[in-house]
Amino acid sequence: MATPDGTAANGSVPPGPLQNKLVQQVIRTPDRQPSPQPTLLGVPGASQSNQSLHKILSDHSSGYVAPKFEGKKHQMEAVMDVIEDKGFLPSEFVASETEWFYNALGFDDMYFATETVDAIASNILSLYAAKLAAFARDDKKLEIRLQKEAADHAVYIDTSKPGISMLEGPRFEQRIDEKYIDGSRASRSYRVESFRASNALPENPTESLRCYFIYQCEFNQASPNRNETDIEKIGERRFLQKATKKTKEIYQEIINYAVARTGPVIEMFDMEGTREKRLVLAYRQGSAMGVFSALSDLYHYYGVTSSRKYVEQFSNGITIISLYLKPADNVVNKHPPIEAAIHQIIKEVSLLFCIPQNKLQGQFASGNLSLQESIYAHCVHIFVQQFLNRLGPEYTSLVAALKGDTTGHAELLSKIKKRLRNETFTSDYILEIINRYPELIRMLYLSFASTHYVQTRGDRDDFIPTLSYLRLNVDQVLEESAIADMISRTVVNQHDHTVMSYFLIFNRAVLKTNFYTPTKVALSFRLKPSTAYLPEQEYPQPLYGMFLVIGSEFRGFHLRFRDIARGGIRIVKSRNREFYNINARTQFDENYNLANTQQRKNKDIPEGGSKGVILLDYNHQDKERVAFEKYIDSIMDLLLPPTSPGIKDPIVDLHGQEEILFMGPDENTAGLVDWATEHARTRGAPWWKSFFTGKSPKLGGIPHDTYGMTTLSVREYILGIYRKLNLDPAKIRKMQTGGPDGDLGSNEILLSNETYVAIVDGSGVLVDPNGLNHDELVRLAKKRVMISDFDLSKLSPQGYRVLVDEKSITLPDGEKVANGMVFRNTFHSRPGHFYDLFVPCGGRPESISLETCNSLIQDGKSTIPYMVEGANLFITQDAKLRLERAGTILYKDASANKGGVTSSSLEVLASLSFDDQGFLDNMCVNQDGVVPDFYKTYVAEVQATIQRNARLEFDAIWREHEVSGKPRSVLSDELSWAITKLDEELQNYEELWNNIELRKSVFKDALPKTLQQKIGLEKILERVPDKYLRAIFGSYLSSRFVYEMGSTPSQFAFFEFMRSRMV
Repeated sequence: MATPDGTAANGSVPPGPLQNKLVQQVIRTPDRQPSPQPTLLGVPGASQSNQSLHKILSDHSSGYVAPKFEGKKHQMEAVMDVIEDKGFLPSEFVASETEWFYNALGFDDMYFATETVDAIASNILSLYAAKLAAFARDDKKLEIRLQKEAADHAVYIDTSKPGISMLEGPRFEQRIDEKYIDGSRASRSYRVESFRASNALPENPTESLRCYFIYQCEFNQASPNRNETDIEKIGERRFLQKATKKTKEIYQEIINYAVARTGPVIEMFDMEGTREKRLVLAYRQGSAMGVFSALSDLYHYYGVTSSRKYVEQFSNGITIISLYLKPADNVVNKHPPIEAAIHQIIKEVSLLFCIPQNKLQGQFASGNLSLQESIYAHCVHIFVQQFLNRLGPEYTSLVAALKGDTTGHAELLSKIKKRLRNETFTSDYILEIINRYPELIRMLYLSFASTHYVQTRGDRDDFIPTLSYLRLNVDQVLEESAIADMISRTVVNQHDHTVMSYFLIFNRAVLKTNFYTPTKVALSFRLKPSTAYLPEQEYPQPLYGMFLVIGSEFRGFHLRFRDIARGGIRIVKSRNREFYNINARTQFDENYNLANTQQRKNKDIPEGGSKGVILLDYNHQDKERVAFEKYIDSIMDLLLPPTSPGIKDPIVDLHGQEEILFMGPDENTAGLVDWATEHARTRGAPWWKSFFTGKSPKLGGIPHDTYGMTTLSVREYILGIYRKLNLDPAKIRKMQTGGPDGDLGSNEILLSNETYVAIVDGSGVLVDPNGLNHDELVRLAKKRVMISDFDLSKLSPQGYRVLVDEKSITLPDGEKVANGMVFRNTFHSRPGHFYDLFVPCGGRPESISLETCNSLIQDGKSTIPYMVEGANLFITQDAKLRLERAGTILYKDASANKGGVTSSSLEVLASLSFDDQGFLDNMCVNQDGVVPDFYKTYVAEVQATIQRNARLEFDAIWREHEVSGKPRSVLSDELSWAITKLDEELQNYEELWNNIELRKSVFKDALPKTLQQKIGLEKILERVPDKYLRAIFGSYLSSRFVYEMGSTPSQFAFFEFMRSRMV
């Protein structure tokens, strides 16, 4: 604490205006160039300053003029008649109470023109009843809680203290958010008018009435183009009637910005001659849930109150909130003047937009924590939830003790592992602990902020990070050891110590973040993978890079095992609260396992494995697009150079190396990758062409589903089994999960010639022991629809279909099905199967586990002779080994499902090899649908490459199994790790790389012939980044060597292999 002479309590002189201690020595991303124009969230008019554009309004009115209600006087008389007839209000008070309601509270004529006589009379009587209740109270406090909701409008009136957030009571603003604003869409939306009565209540001089009026919108054009900006076309009827010309001009300008951007746009106006400020915020409907009430908590934190508030909806999907702010006279003078506070409010709106309602909202609303402190703790809570439930050394010792023991013990370990993770520290328990220690949160936040906050304008920086952050100027930021000691002395038990210590682990892990970027749509953190929270016994393969992204609708990870890596982005949805809780606990593990599978799958290509998993919050299951856009944009904040000051300021980059991510589509994201590609181009990313694969052909993409890329690889493994065992496909009975509506499922149907006897998809289960009608399945696959559209007349008498929403069904054999959903979810593990081949083409990870695979084994022998795992992680590794021991010939996902990654890698290679014009001419399908000749030829070569790589690996695994007897699932992993290990060594083997003749020879074989003929080898080598070329060199040589020589060749084998290449 500072003394009056400016020294700190310990006698030291506090530091001057905050200058980040790491800014001068931080290693910045090399070759950062001037940033492009901002493409989202902006502060209109901000040029070289990080301040909002300050405009001055000379008009002190509200900016709204309600049309005069000509029948107001007549209505008032009718209201008094109704009140008098009811007899509740003494006759001598009827006129005075009615006149007070009509004239003293500030209601405009719109309210009286909208409400009925009976409703107004009821409101007046309710207010009078509140006065009577106050008279009966000992403290004589007048407390009004008036709530009237109709089908198309609502009124809320309550008493409150200006500048103070309500933590108890009806919390009308939260209700308005949830019932009206959050769900507003063009087809059904609501506008809000709110004001605080200027006269304080005589009974409560520190309080006044706050009134809210909600009206369902009526648009002249209900469904305009999403990019329409003409306010006269998209405006709501009442708004257009009431808004002044100046208000329309202000809104028109901000709409023009908002339509072109992803996040909020903010304008601030000074009211001439007063201290009042007008803040106008615009954003896309549905992108900021709960923000109306959260804004009140924000400006209350800085001792500011609002005299009026408006929420306007526009039929193009834009919402505008207008706040009329002024100092709260009744709040103790512990806040900065409004002239300074308003800047902080503007800066923190984007933080609020990211997470309007955080897990520690109560601490923030009460003023116990600042917004930044509470959101920081919210983020750490998610981090702790993911990584604290680790198994510990005892579990590792138990695994070691039982290693090689019976399958029964393995199953027991699996159950113990799940229970330990689920029950040790629940999300609620972690949050309960965090809430106990706000003083530790403040201290830990200061440590985080001192590392990552950059004061961009020196002494002139108007950014007040938070009131608590100002303590950096007077309090010493503790070293990590001192913080750890403070945690130990403050907490009351070991569990609390464990949780709060994870804040330090989080702080230590963050290499860069957009937390202090002035404009953002979600919070992103580039984390350094570490055994401090990723123990080696659980995560044996170390990660190279890790991103954590947190938004109001989702939380997401992006993990990669190499610097140059690629993999899909999937969105996980939860059909009920229980599944959400499970998904939230296992999100990181699922992401890690998917990326790990991708790493093994990517053995034939230069990129290592990566994956992104976005988990939608349970209350936002319909927000796939919003979540995806925020996730991508926030990661790009950490990949691109800083842009315009005040829009994208510099960040502290402790990683210090340029990073490029290669992404692709996965579950629930296939229709979103075009946006990501266009957005990367708009934000000026030099790698926009290669950022996403799987994009539409008009952007140079090679769609996996259109060309069956993933299925081509799966089919090679199925055909390989037939070839090796001399089987007739027409006599093979087949079951498939993942129906004709999906990419892999539909193409598997279109390319197959087996007899289908069962298909399971999102809609239910379709079975026919005599064989499903192939022509009907092809029809569904071409239409991309689920089995719910199957023509039941084409089933045999023994066939049936059970849909997920059906109950109490009787099957042809007499079996009773009580619940269609349960039947669908468990069908793949039901005993008594009647098929030879099982191809999972869809389904959740771990659908077959060690626990559930027992039903597929009878008398020690598997009931399914052949399995080719098309869906990622559908079968756990333990279950695979159990099934193989029981006789199943099984090829796992990392081998079978690699066609898509090969296609994507070659798509990336083409984008890197062409210049922009060449890419547009040769890889992009024209608007008229004309496909370039090169594109057709290149796609055909990609398909052939997929089939060749699949055959090479299939034959290698089959050969190794015959020689060693090892399970194919183990051999698949051994081949993968042998290839990737050798790949890494070759990339760093300078003697081989510097052999120019050898290098060119490898590239002639590794690079697609079509590409070489079109561009030329020399030009390709000139354009493709060196790191990527090294990756091609290493992956090609290593995969060809291991496929030929096996995963454990002799020490002279590689010498012989290379000598044969160099001859």
